[in-house]
Amino acid sequence: MIEPKTINFALDHSDWMHAMQDELNELVRKKAWRLIPTPPEASVVCLKWGFCNKLDKQFNVIRNKARLVVKGYCQEECIDYKESFTPGARLESVRIFLAYVSHKNFKVFQMDVKCAFLNAELQETV
Repeated sequence: MIEPKTINFALDHSDWMHAMQDELNELVRKKAWRLIPTPPEASVVCLKWGFCNKLDKQFNVIRNKARLVVKGYCQEECIDYKESFTPGARLESVRIFLAYVSHKNFKVFQMDVKCAFLNAELQETV
């Protein structure tokens, strides 16, 4: 199926509507957002949908993916956000990684990056 260029095209096709609903359900499940009334002094950050097809090795469509993202170019630091961060790894990813490490008998080292690099003077070359 063709990747939509507009939201209207996506809304006309049930596969894309299902992908959009899955994305919204996932955001709610992760408690990534909640709808609240807009305060009068607040600036509203715009969102947009991104669409893509997930393909197999023969380039057949496996599933449609829809992502709801913030239009980052519309934001201003200290007005729309105070800090930015990278989401952490999902628990399933960590389990797969540890299973592979165990299978290959590798050593795993863990450290607190925030404390080690951001809040302290380094004594050694990294």
